[in-house]
Amino acid sequence: MAPLAACSPGGDSGQTSAVETPRTVDAATLVHLSATGQVDPSKPFTVTAEPGSRLTDVTVSGPDGRLVAGRLSADQSSWQSTGHFKAATSYAVRVAADDGRGGRGETTSSFSTVAAQRLLTAKLGPDSSGSGVYGVGQPLTVQLSEPVKDTAARQEVEKALTVVSQPAVVGAWYWVDDSNLHFRPKDYWPADAKVALSFDGEGSRIADGLYGGPRGTLSLRTGDRVESIVDAATHELTLTRNGQSVRTIPVTTGKPGFSTRNGIKVVLGQERVVRMSGESIGIAAGSSESYDLQVQWATRVTWSGEYVHAAPWSVASQGVDNVSHGCTGMSTENAKWFYENTRVGDLVQVVNSKGAGMEPFGNGFGDWNLGWEDWVKHSATGQPVSTAGPADAAGATAVVLPQL
Repeated sequence: MAPLAACSPGGDSGQTSAVETPRTVDAATLVHLSATGQVDPSKPFTVTAEPGSRLTDVTVSGPDGRLVAGRLSADQSSWQSTGHFKAATSYAVRVAADDGRGGRGETTSSFSTVAAQRLLTAKLGPDSSGSGVYGVGQPLTVQLSEPVKDTAARQEVEKALTVVSQPAVVGAWYWVDDSNLHFRPKDYWPADAKVALSFDGEGSRIADGLYGGPRGTLSLRTGDRVESIVDAATHELTLTRNGQSVRTIPVTTGKPGFSTRNGIKVVLGQERVVRMSGESIGIAAGSSESYDLQVQWATRVTWSGEYVHAAPWSVASQGVDNVSHGCTGMSTENAKWFYENTRVGDLVQVVNSKGAGMEPFGNGFGDWNLGWEDWVKHSATGQPVSTAGPADAAGATAVVLPQL
């Protein structure tokens, strides 16, 4: 018996079937592009096949090689972009098509988007033009050049903002108002951390007619974790550094009618000498409460004029009674020591005062007086992000963490 031949085509003719090679055709004659030259970035880009033809592939890519998302119709007769185009940007187009009669081909084209008439710029803070070293309570701030109210547009703003740090933390953005955002970690920044903030939305669509302006970056680092607790009941300030108590200082805080604000405050600045006037807080000149003083070693914690400062006139009351107009006063020697052992971004918390609570915004940085869940809810995405990534890779994409 002759051996059986496996995989025989049936018959012993010795002939093999050939696969027909598609004819090459000029695909430019098979398709129509909606845009060439200078185009409006807010308009979708479409590719349409001529009757009897069909699209087999469409790609639109920017100068960085990233593809613009799009959707092919079920019958392959048309393709339309679904992603956003950047303003003032060139795009390359590649289209593959089939003429329906065994002919296939590719064609390429390009177009550029016109510059945006309205650009959204972002002023990043804090200003790190000095030493660039801040306390662990310092929030990051963004001031936009115009209001952004729509939730979807706010999400685009947050996408354009990236925070990276070493070590990484979990944080979130909070929309203070339509033009201002703050970013803070769930807990304070780690000591000796490197932090970078970037706005990388140049040319990206924020909302109809509004596109991202020039890229901006800033970097800073944190120093030691310095926290001061001012107890208005015991009349003491205790400063800790990295969890270790360093010094307890007798103080006086606000007397009745001028009680010091309770809550967590962030050091805003320091002045070797500052003039303090009662008129600046609404006290009439010449009244029994009036004052006008040159004050030394002043560490500011609110914009409205609350300081930790030298008060040599009240030394007898320090550690005993509250006699100030709202500031935390101490001896000149202690105030100089406190001034030299704190920096912008350090934390000062007042407890057991009969005063109102520190405002979250508008009078300094009261950000830490808000609970974490409430903070996250005021992000446009409603989710926290991780700052994982090298501190100098400000263009890296933040990692979105699960909902709380």
